[in-house]
Amino acid sequence: MATTALTMTGLTCDHCVASVTEEISELPTVTAVDVDLVPGGVSTATVTSDQPLDPADLRAAVEEAGYEVVSA
Repeated sequence: MATTALTMTGLTCDHCVASVTEEISELPTVTAVDVDLVPGGVSTATVTSDQPLDPADLRAAVEEAGYEVVSA
């Protein structure tokens, strides 16, 4: 099992969290997504997966939801 942390900007509410969680959850091997929302600031997501994830895939998932990754 692998855990990856990433930071994101642009999230302001629970709907934003749901959008990011949905997109990341669609990646193969992802088993859990936990987002710590900081409205208007830098939010953090902890992603648990069966195998290490490619940071580019995580970035693409977050961008698909309409937000920006600060670091992955």
